[in-house]
Amino acid sequence: MLMVRYLSLPRHVGSASASVSMRNFTYMLTGGYRPPLQALLFRHYTPAPEARPLPDETFSAKNQSERKDTSTQTDRISLSKSLPPATPSSSPNPPPIPTPPPMSDRISDPARGSGVEIPYKLDWIFPRLRNPNMFWYVTSQIVITVVGIFSKFVLTFWNKTHVHNRDRLIRVVSKRPKGTPLVTVSNHYSCFDDPGLWGTLPIRLVCNTFSIRWSMAAHDICFTNRWHSMFFMFGKCIPVVRGNGVYQEAINLCIEKAALGHWIHVFPEGKVNMEKEELRLKWGVGRIIYESPKIPIILPMWHEGMDDVLPNVEPYVFNRKKRVTLNVGEPLDLTKFVLDLKKHNVPEPEARKLITDKIQEAFRELRAETEKLHRERF
Repeated sequence: MLMVRYLSLPRHVGSASASVSMRNFTYMLTGGYRPPLQALLFRHYTPAPEARPLPDETFSAKNQSERKDTSTQTDRISLSKSLPPATPSSSPNPPPIPTPPPMSDRISDPARGSGVEIPYKLDWIFPRLRNPNMFWYVTSQIVITVVGIFSKFVLTFWNKTHVHNRDRLIRVVSKRPKGTPLVTVSNHYSCFDDPGLWGTLPIRLVCNTFSIRWSMAAHDICFTNRWHSMFFMFGKCIPVVRGNGVYQEAINLCIEKAALGHWIHVFPEGKVNMEKEELRLKWGVGRIIYESPKIPIILPMWHEGMDDVLPNVEPYVFNRKKRVTLNVGEPLDLTKFVLDLKKHNVPEPEARKLITDKIQEAFRELRAETEKLHRERF
């Protein structure tokens, strides 16, 4: 999500123009960056676009238990109950009663009835991600190498990053049984979380397109034109339409990659959590785990300080000498739990929610532990 800001910043993000922002980025890399004078004088900040909440997306931790779930799949279930009964008509051809779209992962249209604006067509991207050819692999290797080196430079040379239980992450990425999928989950505090976090991995992993993660990226931020789309596509990013629910092509593709034994990283909060609230996690991660042919290894992580390295306000530039703490949790073994859900024929929406709740519980414990570790460094 980060790199698109330096390819072409939109005019609406604040007082500094796109050309000034591009020039500042170049100066930053050479050590000569100075923030725009207007930004320093007026501090007229606007939040990063991907951090802006969608309708009905955030709520405080206090009233989570009292709030009804309003996810897409719940709406589809309730819609069938709320349809008015058919009435006799004297017309020879009465109009058909509308029915909700089927809850099927085989039928998914990014623009179907969601009210979500899709500024750029995505249909050409998914076939290339499903069946990459030699050109895709070569170009992807170049993009992954450049971004991986940049991430490692920012996180390990410009800033002070400490990783707790780093060996756990390296072990599941490089030494898990062949064909076993990996799903990593983490909080999302900065636009640089991905790819920045992977700068903590060894070069042989972070610069290898065959071992690095697949990740979902917001369609309205990273896939707004052909050039941006190609860059993120070769960076192994999958366009996800936020607000379109769990039955969309991005989730389908993640399940397919899990079936191949690949590594998928998910930000289950669904956006950059600028307020650092406890958000209800999105159920997409639950569907990936539940429908994967082989139940993946689930590795929760929590980090602090990434929003100090790259703040979520203008002028969107990297800081130096900041402290970052990454805490890799214990892998979650949900194999028995998921098999029991399937054995007892638990409805899919409920099963996804129960799986996601397990991750939410792990997040709570990991967050408290990581915040304490991070405070001890000051």
